[in-house]
Amino acid sequence: MRDFLPLGISLGLGLLIGLQRERTDSHLGGIRTFPLISLLGTVCAMLANRFGWAPLLGGFIGVAGTLVVANYLRSRSDPASEVGQTTEVAALLTFALGAYVVNGDWSIAFVAAGIIVILLHLKAPMHGFVRAMGERDMKAVMQFVVITLIVLPLLPNRAYGPYKVLNPHDIWRMVVLIVAISLSGYVAYKVLGQRAGTFLGGILGGLISSTATTVSYSRRCREAPDIYPLAMFVIIIASAVAYARVLIEIAAVAPSHVNTMGLPLGAMLAWMLVIAVALFFHARGREAKVPEPSNPAELKSALLFGALYALVIFAVGAAKQHLGEGALYGIAIVSGLTDMDAITLSIARMVDQNRIDPANGWHLILTASLSNLAFKAGVGVFLGGWRFGVRLLLASGAGIAGGLLLLFLWP
Repeated sequence: MRDFLPLGISLGLGLLIGLQRERTDSHLGGIRTFPLISLLGTVCAMLANRFGWAPLLGGFIGVAGTLVVANYLRSRSDPASEVGQTTEVAALLTFALGAYVVNGDWSIAFVAAGIIVILLHLKAPMHGFVRAMGERDMKAVMQFVVITLIVLPLLPNRAYGPYKVLNPHDIWRMVVLIVAISLSGYVAYKVLGQRAGTFLGGILGGLISSTATTVSYSRRCREAPDIYPLAMFVIIIASAVAYARVLIEIAAVAPSHVNTMGLPLGAMLAWMLVIAVALFFHARGREAKVPEPSNPAELKSALLFGALYALVIFAVGAAKQHLGEGALYGIAIVSGLTDMDAITLSIARMVDQNRIDPANGWHLILTASLSNLAFKAGVGVFLGGWRFGVRLLLASGAGIAGGLLLLFLWP
């Protein structure tokens, strides 16, 4: 009886993959062929358990040979037909999955089958993404590869300096984290393009850079006053998403302190979302072109952020040792003006190393974020003019007021 369960699992996985192929009108097989391939793999693996590896190898060669012959006959009958390899590779993987369920971990087989089906189903979006990528976008991907897979492993993993806070490997690891978060927003923009509406534009702006989003929309407000409500909503929602970005950074750097630091910052995120929702009803029905973001994986930008992070963490270490933790608030205010990532990561890292109390850590990060909100409101006044700037000051002021209440009243 124990052999029937692998057969049933194999049949189910084959049906799942075959169902997806049937929907695409694959010439090589569909809802019947793929279950047969998976069952063949299972039976061959059972035979291999008793008679050695020859039945398994023979079955695999048989499936591969059948695919080759099928493609050859199709090319002869229809020379203009397009020849691909996706279904062929999926068929070979289906045979392998059928064989794997006999002696392998079934959960791995389930996950592998799910990945196969998703990759097959996402053909159009994935091809659309590749077509949307230009030379500049490929450069961004390659630069991220350089930053992550070449530079990071080469850096020494030890602390330098008088305060033992400058670890090249750790600093560059933070660079990789920030570039990865920003790159995810950049990729989402490239996939969605101008289909990204107002709400999604704000979310992408927060993932990539809420400060850059503020600059872009403030400039446009000087040229087009009719988009004031829309611009305010996008800037505030981007600022709210920036708090979600902060929570991701804390979870990545100081996972054991997420509850202590994350709850008050999560409350600030919720408050910013309330303000954004109020602005949304005022901006409803308006649309505007989402500005194209800059490449977040530029090596120059990565180096600048690495230098900024090193400077902030060095300043934090020096201030804590010589001036006490009270002086860290001044550093948080200054460093948070234009960039939240460096101060967030440096404080979270020191909290994780038990150099700063977690409760004091979230106070410092929230202080830096309020400084950043004030700076962006100033950007709105300077670039968007007084009429827009005053409106943005009021919305940002509501956010800052909520943050101050959290600083003084949160237990």
